[in-house]
Amino acid sequence: MDYLINGLKLVVGLIAFLIVIRLLGKKHLAEMTPYDIIYLIMFGGILEESLYDNKISIWMFLFSLAVWAVAIFAIEKLVSRFNRLRILLKGEPAQLIADGKINQKAFKKNQLEMEQIRTMLRQQGIFSLREVRDMYIEPGGQISINSFAKYKSVLADDLGVEKKEEEPSVLLVDEGEVKSEVLHAIGKSNQWLEQGIREEGYHHAKDILYCEWSETNGFFIKGFADTIELNGHQPS
Repeated sequence: MDYLINGLKLVVGLIAFLIVIRLLGKKHLAEMTPYDIIYLIMFGGILEESLYDNKISIWMFLFSLAVWAVAIFAIEKLVSRFNRLRILLKGEPAQLIADGKINQKAFKKNQLEMEQIRTMLRQQGIFSLREVRDMYIEPGGQISINSFAKYKSVLADDLGVEKKEEEPSVLLVDEGEVKSEVLHAIGKSNQWLEQGIREEGYHHAKDILYCEWSETNGFFIKGFADTIELNGHQPS
């Protein structure tokens, strides 16, 4: 009898899960907000407890699922009607870079590091921060990018020109800290780095928020003074 009840619970749980997925709409897991993930985790907890606790009857399980599904449906309807509630529960995009300027406040609020951003950029086929004009982090954690016009894709074959291959960049200075292990990996010295940043108009690495370098394009540097948070510029 216990096997039959557990089997019935699994079938009912599967049906309830499919119903909720329909409520969420046609989105990929990567597009789900933290709130979406939370109530899917709650579903797993309800199902697990009901399977391994014989005191929970099928009717109690059905009641829990009903309350859970109604709560989700009600919240989804409310957030679709009230924008402030939607922002509170599901969040909103945050602009990390505006017109080429880094928003330090947004970076800190979202607990992001430069190397994380570089990883996400590479996943979208962008190997240098110099190409990024505007960048947003979406509520689901993925990033959206608007590149500078000169870096946007051009059909070289259509123009009849040969486009040179570009070397990937490396991060040399992150928030004033020199990445010694990276310098060693590319066969460069601290003296070489100091000379390079002086030629770019910076006296000390501690004045630099972000510094990358590539064989193809050389140095690309953003100082602490060249950010949204410090210079007062706010994205429109």
